Amino acid sequence: MGVGRDHQDNSLKCVPHNQMSVSPLTGVDAIHLATVLEDCVDQLSTLGHIMPASFEFRPDALEVVRGELSQLVDSQMQLETKYQSVLIKKIEMLGLTKNPVHLLDVEKDVLNAGRDLKNSTHVFGRTLKQNPLTADNLLKIQKDRTYVENIMTGTMTELVQKCNFQTLVDAVLAEKERKASLQSTIQKEQEGRKKLGILTDELVVVRQEKETAVQQRKEMISHLKDQLQEMKAKTNMEGKYIKKCADVSVAQSQKKVFLTEKEMKEKIEGLHNKTDEENRAHKEIVKFLQEHQADLEKKLDFWMEKYEVDKEAKQKELDTLKQTKAKDLEKLQELTKLYKEYEQIVVEDRIEKEKARRKTEQEAIELKSAIKMQAWWRGVMVRKGFGPFGKKKKKGKKGKKGKKGGKKGKKKK
Repeated sequence: MGVGRDHQDNSLKCVPHNQMSVSPLTGVDAIHLATVLEDCVDQLSTLGHIMPASFEFRPDALEVVRGELSQLVDSQMQLETKYQSVLIKKIEMLGLTKNPVHLLDVEKDVLNAGRDLKNSTHVFGRTLKQNPLTADNLLKIQKDRTYVENIMTGTMTELVQKCNFQTLVDAVLAEKERKASLQSTIQKEQEGRKKLGILTDELVVVRQEKETAVQQRKEMISHLKDQLQEMKAKTNMEGKYIKKCADVSVAQSQKKVFLTEKEMKEKIEGLHNKTDEENRAHKEIVKFLQEHQADLEKKLDFWMEKYEVDKEAKQKELDTLKQTKAKDLEKLQELTKLYKEYEQIVVEDRIEKEKARRKTEQEAIELKSAIKMQAWWRGVMVRKGFGPFGKKKKKGKKGKKGKKGGKKGKKKK
């Protein structure tokens, strides 16, 4: 019975809480539903009375469990065999054909077989975890049965009295909220345990790192003390050596500065000479550029005049083209209008011809049918002897018979 409640919860997961109001039913529908629920309540009540407390003390308990397990094992083996055969078929198809339709069908078969095998494995594992010999399973089933029976009884009463089943909806929503709360609590507890384990591991790692860092610092301090003693001895020796090196370096620097100063004076004189040459070259370049600028200004005036003349000519051509385009557009509109008129006339003519053709065909069909009907009726008249085709009566014979009868009558008298 717990499975039924889980199924109800899953079916209502997509329904918001504010949309669960139930509209009242008609009297006939309410009676029908109440009858069904009454039958269901009777069955649940009967089930509650016939259910045993547990399979544990039954003599055939082990046989029941073995039978169920053997059925599950056989079903699992069949699904595994089916999955292996589908995989072999897929491999063979990959080697034999490249048709995507066939390959897609085989792939769908593989996915369906894999999904069935996965579901069966889940059910098989869950069944192995639960012991049907204990009383917990049957107590839970009994509790769920009582819960469903009470809900259906209340719903049946509400259907009879109010033509509504709001009790069932409220029970489903309450169960849904209870399960959501329980799931949230379980999830929070799992997250807390995970966080606690992670923090514990991090604490151990940090403690080890700190101990390692302290040990390394102590070793570093002792090593630095040794280096300090060595550095003091080296500093005294290096001080004396550096002083001598500094004296020699100062003498060398003074000599280098003297030579560098001499070279810089020679460079300064060379730069003065180059500056004079650059000034003369600058004057010549300025003169050339001024002459070139005057020439370019003359060319600019010439091209500006040419630009204005060409612009006016092109503007005239553009105006002429616009006028020509307007005339052509007007002519095109007239031709389009004329074409539409001709097209309408042609369509109407075709429609008239089609009507005439259909009328001719209809008349031919009617004529043919009338001829057939006339021929059939003539045949019927000939066969049945109707109208002019009937048998003619012989009047002479009848008259003679009448006379003979009259003579006989006289004789009798």
